[in-house]
Amino acid sequence: MPGDLTLRTVHTLKEIDRARWDAVANPGWTVGPGGPLPADDPARPYNPFVSFDFLSSLEEAGCAVGKTGWGGCHLVAEAADGTLVGAIPAYVKTHSMGEYVFDHGWADAYERAGGRYYPKLQVSVPFTPATGPRLLVRDDLTGAVRPLLARSLAAVGRQLGVSSIHVTFAEEAEVEDLAAAGFLVRWDQQFHFANPGYGSYEDFLAELASRKRKGLRKERREALEGGITVEHLTGAALTEAHWDAFHRFYMDTGARKWGRPYLNRAFFSLIGERMADRILLVMAKRNGRYIAGALNFIGSDALYGRNWGCIEEHPYLHFEVCYHQAIDFAIAHGLKRVEAGAQGEHKLARGYLPVTTRSAHHIEDPGLRRAVADFLRRERAVVSDVAERLTEAGPFRKAEAVGPVGEIETVAPTDEE
Repeated sequence: MPGDLTLRTVHTLKEIDRARWDAVANPGWTVGPGGPLPADDPARPYNPFVSFDFLSSLEEAGCAVGKTGWGGCHLVAEAADGTLVGAIPAYVKTHSMGEYVFDHGWADAYERAGGRYYPKLQVSVPFTPATGPRLLVRDDLTGAVRPLLARSLAAVGRQLGVSSIHVTFAEEAEVEDLAAAGFLVRWDQQFHFANPGYGSYEDFLAELASRKRKGLRKERREALEGGITVEHLTGAALTEAHWDAFHRFYMDTGARKWGRPYLNRAFFSLIGERMADRILLVMAKRNGRYIAGALNFIGSDALYGRNWGCIEEHPYLHFEVCYHQAIDFAIAHGLKRVEAGAQGEHKLARGYLPVTTRSAHHIEDPGLRRAVADFLRRERAVVSDVAERLTEAGPFRKAEAVGPVGEIETVAPTDEE
C-alpha cells in the first residue's frame, strides 16, 4: 500500500469530505445523537479535537486562517483509488501564538543570528493543548502509513521553504516515528485527573490525606456561598443564549489575561450546532444570571477542559467550575481521566497529577538544530525530575508526610482553561 500512495497538501478542509477525514481522524467511530459511538472495534479512543467538525469550525469562524497567522496546509495521503488513508492537520504559521509549546526563544535567537524563523509549519490543533493523534491513519494501515507520513513531513517543509516543523501534543507512538525520521523530541508537563473507577466524588476523597480531604470539602462549600448554583449543559440543552453568556465570560477574562482571545463568537455557535453532544458547558449562576463558565469537550474515555471565563470574582469558584465539576462529571459517566489544560501546579492539590506531554521538532538549519537539541536534552531531565517530585507531593494518602508543596492554593489560573 505505501508504494501506491499519493501525498498532497490542501489549504482548506472544504477540499476534503467530512466522512473521509473522520475515517482517518477517528477510525471506527460514528457520531450521532448522544455523541460518538463505536461503529466497529476502534483501536484508539475518540478524540473530539481532530474531528472534521472541530477543525472546520475553527476555519469557518475565521479563528485559524491565514489572516490570523494560521494558514491551512494539511497533508493528505491517498491510495490509487482515491481512498484517504492518512492525513496531517498542519498550518503555515507566521508567529508562535496559540500553541502552548513555546519556541519564542528559539525564534528570537535565530533571528538575532541573521536567520528567518517564520514562516514555520505547525502540526497541531489550533489553540488546544490536548494530546491526541497528529499523524492520522486508518487503523489497518497504521504500521505502514504513519512512518511514511513522519518521513514525508521534512520533505514537505523543504518544499514550502519553512525554517522548522513542530508537531505538538502528539501521542507517544507518533513521537517515536517522528524521532526515527530525524525529529527532535521535547517533553512538557500537564496535570490530569485519573479515574480508576470511582463510584462517587466521596470515593475519590477517601484516597486523599485527611488534611487535603477536609480542605477540598471546605473549598467546595465556600465556592458556592452567596447563593451560587452550577448547571451542566450538553446536547439539546445548549442554546445560543448560553453561548452568548459564555462568550462574554471568555472575552472578559481573555482580554485581561492575554490581550486578544483566540476564539470568536461565531466559533461557539458552530460547535454548538455541530458538536453539542460532545460538549459539556459548566455554568455558574447567581441571583438569576450566569456569572462564570467552563467549556469542556467529551471524548470516549476523557473529559477535556478547555476554556474558562467569569464576570464576577468569587473565592474558589474557578476551581469548582473547572476542576471539581469536571471530576464529578467524569466519575458519573465512567470517563477514565480529566485533562484540564496547560500549566497550573494549583491543580495538584485538587487531585490532578503530572503527566508528560510530547512534541517533535524538525529544525532545518544545522546550527540552530544543534543548539535546540542540546537545550531539549537538558529540559527533558528537568521535566522528568519535576514530575517525580510533584507526584510524591500530591494530595493522596502516601504523600501526607511531604512538606508544603501541594497545599490548597488560591492563585489565579495561568492558562486558557
